[in-house]
Amino acid sequence: MIVRHLGHTDFNTIMECFLSAFENYFVEMPTDYNFYKQRWKAAKVDFNLSYGMFDNDQLVGFIIHGIDQRHGEHIAFNTGTGVIPKYRGQKIVKAIYEYAIPDLKHNGITISVLEVIMVNEKAVKAYEGVGFTICKTFKCFSGELLVGESQLEVEEIAFHEVPWEQIPNQNKYSWDFHYKCLENGNSNYYNVYNENKVESFFSINTENGTINQLEVLQNKKGNWKRLLQAVQSISKEVRIINVDDRLGKKISALENAGLKNTVNQYEMELCLENES
Repeated sequence: MIVRHLGHTDFNTIMECFLSAFENYFVEMPTDYNFYKQRWKAAKVDFNLSYGMFDNDQLVGFIIHGIDQRHGEHIAFNTGTGVIPKYRGQKIVKAIYEYAIPDLKHNGITISVLEVIMVNEKAVKAYEGVGFTICKTFKCFSGELLVGESQLEVEEIAFHEVPWEQIPNQNKYSWDFHYKCLENGNSNYYNVYNENKVESFFSINTENGTINQLEVLQNKKGNWKRLLQAVQSISKEVRIINVDDRLGKKISALENAGLKNTVNQYEMELCLENES
């Protein structure tokens, strides 16, 4: 078997391997190829810096990376790792990383980042064996918002109208929900007004109810409830993925609104500048 980058590998071949690897996963994965084309475009996936394990011409394992400059670092984000069932137990992910890390460093990547479901203990230990350490814990929520109705002024705005540098907690969003990925995604953006001033902001994919960003901008009593009432006016059934567990007020607001904690994840990182 041999590891090489995926830049010359057909998209359908990657998808066949991907769906096989994620069959019967902890959460149900979409199967529509176009979904992944759009998702990976938004996530800034670079197949030349993504890698696969090949058995002759068969792709049997992979690591798919999004690449971007963030917070002063050149980051490779692992947006998908998998091995098809027949080839598990052969330390294929570790072997791919042994090839990938020097290549990423050669291409100027300073940090490698990934997300892993907390209860997937085998995967957590495998990544720790490569050298990754836990840096964040995320909570995911879904359900029907139950916050009552209110007459609020909710203004839809365009992506380029959002003052992103003034929207708090950008360093606490996971890769897919950072504004640099939202720019190429399928989202709507809203200001929520209170007393004729913008009190809060949210971004949501109205097709599936995924809240991408959710922030209060003014510290006033009832601000979180009003924000979630505004979200409810757009979509009652929602999900919000990867809320940093340090954001206690946001988490309490989501729980008080009737949303249920569905799954939790770690963000793990590896500083490549420390790798020999």
